[in-house]
Amino acid sequence: MHIVDTTMFYAPASGGVRTYLDAKSAWLRGRAGVRHHLLVPGPRRRSEGERRWLPAPPLPFGNGYRFPLRRGPWVEALMALEPDLIEAEDPYLLPWAALEAGRRLGVPVVGFYHSDLPRLAGTRAGDWSNRLLNHYVANLYRRFDRVLAPSRVMAEKLRRLGVERVHVQPLGVDIERFHPRKRDPRLRQRLGLEPDTRLLVFAGRGAREKNLPVLLETLRILGKGYHLHLVGSHMPRRLPENVTRSERFLDPQAVAAWLASSDALVHAGDRETFGLVVLEAMASGIPVVGVKAGAVAELVAPGTGLLAQPRSASSLAEAVRALFADGWQGMGRRARHHVERCCSWERIFPRLLRHYVELTGIQLSGVAAHG
Repeated sequence: MHIVDTTMFYAPASGGVRTYLDAKSAWLRGRAGVRHHLLVPGPRRRSEGERRWLPAPPLPFGNGYRFPLRRGPWVEALMALEPDLIEAEDPYLLPWAALEAGRRLGVPVVGFYHSDLPRLAGTRAGDWSNRLLNHYVANLYRRFDRVLAPSRVMAEKLRRLGVERVHVQPLGVDIERFHPRKRDPRLRQRLGLEPDTRLLVFAGRGAREKNLPVLLETLRILGKGYHLHLVGSHMPRRLPENVTRSERFLDPQAVAAWLASSDALVHAGDRETFGLVVLEAMASGIPVVGVKAGAVAELVAPGTGLLAQPRSASSLAEAVRALFADGWQGMGRRARHHVERCCSWERIFPRLLRHYVELTGIQLSGVAAHG
């Protein structure tokens, strides 16, 4: 079976989609009877291992992302690879190229709904854009042979838009990279914290949908005895006294060390399509304080953290205090056990491969269809 993924969500500092694709490529590399290629935008045409780049212009202020403008070269490149199945990971030009290539090759095409385009645009441009973009999303995703959504909340949204053939396919986490043993006491010392200060962490992009102003207000409410460290790019510069930030994009190893060295992850985002950092924190052995909205609420299993009301700094602060008042270290251990049991990539990817077996009819050793 030859699988080809294509997306514009693949940049040096990109997040969950690149994490998924890199983990998928590594996992498929070890499976008999499977080949995998990834076709993504770059500054020039080149090939390296399973990856193929086609030239595309950079997005202004796009943090390394590039936006393909012409469908034809991508259709030709996909057809030249002769896949048995194509998967498209974004809602822009490349899924249309994938659909055309799939039609011409006679192979199934999967759309993975990683990014909630209407809500993302609504956050930036206002709700006036939602109706138009909902129509666009419905028109695009109805065309796929199967649509995968990383969370129940995203699958339900697609079904409300009239998209059929939607299946929930969660993402996973590298439980060796994100592990309690990555704890580094020097990170707390670098911040100059008192031994009894509770160190909170948030890791991700400093994007508007992460609701970082709510996090900052939460720390103002919590005050002395609590410290928040922001890990990621484009974080705010004006911070309360008990908040610090990384000055640059950090590689996954550095992020893993910050997570394992903290006492809890706090996440105010209420529009997450999945929330990969939540699993990364849990794999690192720390509990999570999130909100009762979006996909984060699906990930925080009972006994692994607490949930607050969305967009309420006072509710989030109350949840943080409650976390440390009763058994937070046990929650961290349960969080680690939970992801080991259900959320490692080794447990997630066989589920994904069953979708491919059903769609292509190509049987693989040890992989049965869902039935």
